[in-house]
Amino acid sequence: MDMRQREHIETVVAATTRVQAPAPLRVHESIIETSWRRCVHQYGLDPARMQEARILPQTRLREHQQRIDDFARIARHGLETLYEQVAGMGYVVLLTDALGVTVDYIGDANTDSALRRAGLYLGAEWSETGAGTCAVGTALATGQALTVHQVDHFDATHIPLTCTAAPLYDSRGALAAILDISALVSPQARDSQNLALQLVRIYAGHIENANFLRTHRQDWILKLNTSPEFVDVDPEYLIALDASGRIVGHNRRAQTMLAAEIGRPIAPGVVTRDAAASLIGVPFDTLFDARLEELGRFVYSRPSELRAVPLAKSGALLYLSVMPPAPCFVPTTNMTEQRAVQIAAPLAALCGGDAALTRQLERAAKLVDSPINLLVNGETGSGKEFFAKALHRASVRRAGPFVAVNCAAIPETLIESELFGHMPNSFSGAGAKAKRGLIQEADGGTLFLDEIGDMPRALQSRLLRVLAEGEVLAIGASRPVSVDVRVISATHHSLDALMQDGRFREDLYYRLNGARFTLPPLRERTDLDWLIRKFLDDDSDIARGPVTLSPAARERLHRHDWPGNLRELCNVLRYARAVCSNGLIDVDDLPEGFGGAAVATVPPARIAVDEFDPHRLPPEGMLLMQYLRAASWNLSAVARQIGVSRMTLYRRMARYGIRSPNQRDANGH
Repeated sequence: MDMRQREHIETVVAATTRVQAPAPLRVHESIIETSWRRCVHQYGLDPARMQEARILPQTRLREHQQRIDDFARIARHGLETLYEQVAGMGYVVLLTDALGVTVDYIGDANTDSALRRAGLYLGAEWSETGAGTCAVGTALATGQALTVHQVDHFDATHIPLTCTAAPLYDSRGALAAILDISALVSPQARDSQNLALQLVRIYAGHIENANFLRTHRQDWILKLNTSPEFVDVDPEYLIALDASGRIVGHNRRAQTMLAAEIGRPIAPGVVTRDAAASLIGVPFDTLFDARLEELGRFVYSRPSELRAVPLAKSGALLYLSVMPPAPCFVPTTNMTEQRAVQIAAPLAALCGGDAALTRQLERAAKLVDSPINLLVNGETGSGKEFFAKALHRASVRRAGPFVAVNCAAIPETLIESELFGHMPNSFSGAGAKAKRGLIQEADGGTLFLDEIGDMPRALQSRLLRVLAEGEVLAIGASRPVSVDVRVISATHHSLDALMQDGRFREDLYYRLNGARFTLPPLRERTDLDWLIRKFLDDDSDIARGPVTLSPAARERLHRHDWPGNLRELCNVLRYARAVCSNGLIDVDDLPEGFGGAAVATVPPARIAVDEFDPHRLPPEGMLLMQYLRAASWNLSAVARQIGVSRMTLYRRMARYGIRSPNQRDANGH
């Protein structure tokens, strides 16, 4: 411990032990000292105890990344653009989730080891409760953008660092993530970080608005500005309306403005859902001196100066640009019928014309607002969570939360408290504060239970109570709490086989399986080219321009068996895009070892038709058997019906050990 660290510890101790802070303190000093006091008096942290950075293991990190996957993917371009602005000054850019865990990171590879030791790295945990006063943790605690510069940090280990962070809010006003830029060394004056603070605020706004526009593509989007010249190109306020004209989303600036307009001002630093919830559902004509039927005169085609609208209460004049919901039609692959099936945009975005998947989406479109629970089957990486998220966004529950739980990733000792929550000190290690479980966090929205087949049997009965009674009982609680959740489950296992083995409750299975969807593996999909283009466009880099595939590279992608499905395709294309030259991906740009001989899989034992037991097949095989039996084993008819070639149908039958009763082996059996 050096002299500067000793002096810092003495300063923190003095500030947190005096009865009252000296007056007057500047705003920044007040925020820092208040945070120091929280660290000592609420979290029980010791300023004299210098701690090393806490980096989560890969399994825990992946769990945090999965929970924020969609938001992080949208934010990635903002991170890259911000890094271009600050990289030459020694900064790294971090994106953390709402728990302070770094889920994305861009930094100089030459300083990786030093950044990791300092905690400016992927997987680092920066909450106030664990790391003390720091930019990420204090931004999470206060809901404000700020700089925590050198000796502002609580832990003396961190005083060489300068960190600047801004909260990122979702379209319901809930704090979803933190954008942070940090440096290992910097000038001593805090004012040297003023530009960093402005940059972080600007890019936080860009990321929030990009997430808003993507989330509400199916809603009426209102763009507002106090200036007619900027309303179309740089709106200050964003609001989303449903078909009835009620608010279903807004950006943070619109939330603050509208809350004040209806007499519910939001105090600085409010980070709960309560303030946001007061705006969701408010009618358009309550806020503006205009009728919903008049929105057509505010479309982009009219001159912006003619699109003025006053606020209903204050009369303040704003300029409005309206974007109507985008219609979406998914064409079927049956070109003889030349028909189009209307499917909600979030579901339509999953498919580029594959017949088998289109049929699943058509069924899903009919059930998006049904109260029944859904079960999704498919191989690992085939897009089960994307499917569940699309169902959520296409439903009336889209304004509520989507909470994903990987039942296989949470340790068995923790899964009960994670799902159901716990009361203070209800078990060893529970802590002095109550914790809401993930089921309660999903109240009003959708609970996605991934890998449900791996849920411990002891907890299955508790989950059954939630589904049957609509209430959840936290560990240590005496009274249950009512919850309104729609449950979507997913597994790559055969739950029928697990039930036979006694590892899955039959009554729970029938509660979860209101309707079953089976997602085709990538090797059987006919829209691979569409998927390739979609992944390349979604991962686009404006600075580098568009990327195309050479014929040889495309042929190699088509020959691959894709055991990792969509996840593998995404990784392959992301790698190829990063290493290719002149915007052209060639064979040499594909990952090393890609496209070699596929690992041979052992086919299941052949099952004679007269001995067929549906419980011995996975869901995909059971569905195929139903098609075959319904068509009286007319293979050509089945191939046409499910939109594949006869050779593909033969391969599927071989994979599941199914053979037609019209066929005989060499011995005549």
